[in-house]
Amino acid sequence: MTRILTASRLTSVFTFLALLASSGFVSANDTAPVSSETETKPVHGIAMHGDPRYPEGFSHFDYVNAEAPKGGTLKMAVVANGFDSFDPFDIRGVAAAGISNYLYDTLLEYSADEAFSMYGLIAESLETPEDRSYVIFNLRQSARFQDGEPITAKDVKFSFETLTTKGHPFYRNYYADVSKVTIESPHRIRFDFQQTSNRELPLILGQMPIMPAHYWEDREFGKNGLTPPLGSGPYRIGTFEAGRSIVYERVDDYWAKDLAVRKGKFNFDHIRYDYYTDDTVALEAFKAGSFDFRLETSAKNWATAYTGDKFDNGTIIKEAIEHHRPTGMQGFVFNTRKEIFSDPRIREALTYGFDFEWTNKNLFFGQYARTNSYFENSELASTGLPSGRELEILERYRAQLDEEIFTKPFKAPSTDGKQGLRQNLRVALELLRSAGYEVRDGKMVNAKTGEPLKFEILLFQKTFERVVLPFKNNLAKLGIEMSVRLVDSNQYVQRVREFDFDMITQSIGQSDSPGNEQREYWHSSTVDANGSRNYAGVSDPVIDELVSLVIQAPDREELVQRTRALDRVLLRGYYVVPHWHLAKDRVAYWNHLKHPEVTPKNGTNLDNWWAEP
Repeated sequence: MTRILTASRLTSVFTFLALLASSGFVSANDTAPVSSETETKPVHGIAMHGDPRYPEGFSHFDYVNAEAPKGGTLKMAVVANGFDSFDPFDIRGVAAAGISNYLYDTLLEYSADEAFSMYGLIAESLETPEDRSYVIFNLRQSARFQDGEPITAKDVKFSFETLTTKGHPFYRNYYADVSKVTIESPHRIRFDFQQTSNRELPLILGQMPIMPAHYWEDREFGKNGLTPPLGSGPYRIGTFEAGRSIVYERVDDYWAKDLAVRKGKFNFDHIRYDYYTDDTVALEAFKAGSFDFRLETSAKNWATAYTGDKFDNGTIIKEAIEHHRPTGMQGFVFNTRKEIFSDPRIREALTYGFDFEWTNKNLFFGQYARTNSYFENSELASTGLPSGRELEILERYRAQLDEEIFTKPFKAPSTDGKQGLRQNLRVALELLRSAGYEVRDGKMVNAKTGEPLKFEILLFQKTFERVVLPFKNNLAKLGIEMSVRLVDSNQYVQRVREFDFDMITQSIGQSDSPGNEQREYWHSSTVDANGSRNYAGVSDPVIDELVSLVIQAPDREELVQRTRALDRVLLRGYYVVPHWHLAKDRVAYWNHLKHPEVTPKNGTNLDNWWAEP
């Protein structure tokens, strides 16, 4: 599961991740089938495995303040080169921050303190059989768009068809297993699935944003530009200055404001985003009061910049809020589509050139831990040697896998100890020699062709150069030439979408319930699809099968074991040079902002905060 539209409402992070690639789509059918199935019982919520935590008729989520006052303005900053679109569903352009979160409601609402459970929002209830071969959504008759028009099954079908045929290629793949869409009544719609082993489908369809069919009748989808669209969510677009700022206004008569899944949420009258092209300028603007909340991603800033009278007297609050969500994998990502990185021995060799311990001590004030899993900070992470059920899964593919998967626990290279970096570089040199390289006149070259081993790393954040340059210097000791190219954020987005890079720094997020989105990251079908999140160009039949096994997991325990097996194979593929992680949200905010006492396992969520009257 990946929350593509409602994910992480920490907000001040500007996301450049291009979503996923195309796959087959079976066209919808308007004709209601004659059903001979046993009738299903409508339920208020659904969990990926087991039963949802909150019972029917619950009053609100435990992690909100149901009595939070409404009012005030939340001022935010985005560090980027602006925006040129109000369409978050199209691959073209850069959408304004917050647009999908605030303008569009979904059929179901995600619970932030469960692995993966969804509860009725636009849909009052849903029906799905034990094998989850289809799902029916029963829509609330009170659900409305912001112009007062009711939300009907026609709008749901329109949204599905538009997203999968005209929207970002991600949607076509994400909903690829839907075989038929049937409107059974104005407020009842059914989705049938091609195969019944994907238990996630009813939940991820619940994440679908619902757009108004009547609004788009005389407009061309994807060509709306900066014309404010019609939504159904808690906010509408107010004032904006193209590429520089945008203000969202809370909808006073928002149709869902009294629902249990909305109590205590979306409390600010206005939410404003201002765009900054430099993070240092943005930090100083925050301390001067130009905006209210900042999620700090720099360890150096966290250690040195949040000082002064305003912090001492409590005017600005600095807080590290613990979370229990998987931290995913951040690292230097190899583009294995490039011949230079096609050999895993070369990729492994380069991992020995990154000195995490030096970086953490000298640049990050010792704040981080090394990442050794794609599902770090969760029970899904592989550790030690495979055993039990995980070993059974991997044994099927033993002949196709590196034997070290079974004999040597994975651990990212460390420079602790006497030899430190020197020993790591020796290991790297041996790996490069085994891959057919040698040193000539101080340069690492292909022994047969004489071609030098050189590549470019693409960046859009100048602040990251301080991490990259020591890595570059270490590789230079091996005769490897790494150049650094810094581009603006828009160019970076475009080049990443087209896989026009040798190496990038990237964060591959994960949820506590991995599923269909794993295709985006690792499946061979996404290798050549522009906009895919398969940044590394992973194309391996074993990984394809393991991804399918994860998606088809029948229960939580089997999901854990299958995910660990996938994790272990990915790690041995050396598709990234692992970076670091932190199981806390480092936030700073002006003291008129308040947040609930309870923080859900997924961490900080500004949708639950409020302004002190």
